[in-house]
Amino acid sequence: MFINLLNPVLSDKRTEMKSDEEVVKLYLETQDGRYFDMLYNRYSGKVFGKCISLLKHEEKAADAMQDVFVKILLNLSKFSGKSRFSTWIYSITYNYCIDTIRKKKKNPLVSVDDLANAHDTADDINDSFLLEMNIKRLKVVLDKIPMKDKTILLMKYQDEMSIKEIGLMTDKSESAIKMKIKRAKQKFKKVYKEIYKEL
Repeated sequence: MFINLLNPVLSDKRTEMKSDEEVVKLYLETQDGRYFDMLYNRYSGKVFGKCISLLKHEEKAADAMQDVFVKILLNLSKFSGKSRFSTWIYSITYNYCIDTIRKKKKNPLVSVDDLANAHDTADDINDSFLLEMNIKRLKVVLDKIPMKDKTILLMKYQDEMSIKEIGLMTDKSESAIKMKIKRAKQKFKKVYKEIYKEL
């Protein structure tokens, strides 16, 4: 458990069945760490999974997960409820991991935001190209494209988030998100062709 290691977890079944938003409200009202423990227990595995998929190192992912939950705890009062709590948590997780990678490389990645409103004449790439790809090849190509592009593709296709959810998470318009996804898929396909000489 992350917090209040000596305190028993709330065992009331009615409490356990409360929504994330209700548990957040209870924690903010009572400051009872056991409510935060409930959120930690619900999401620690998923957050760790996201951290390890982005950072590629188990120990670093474990450290990142703890840092992410500290950020969540410190910013819980800022959760507005405009998006799902899970979306809000994943936003913090993705942003933390991307910042960690940027600091490590000391070379901030170019954002595709600047291209969001650019005129685009390239053909769109069918989702089936990504969804039907060999898993090994998929991982290889994802590791070769910029982190911003990899992240948005993972949100869309691995986490199955909607355009609206991604927009809320990144504070971008839905049209900008659609353009970011399109650009990311184009970069993915370009790298795939360079590596495997196909398509």
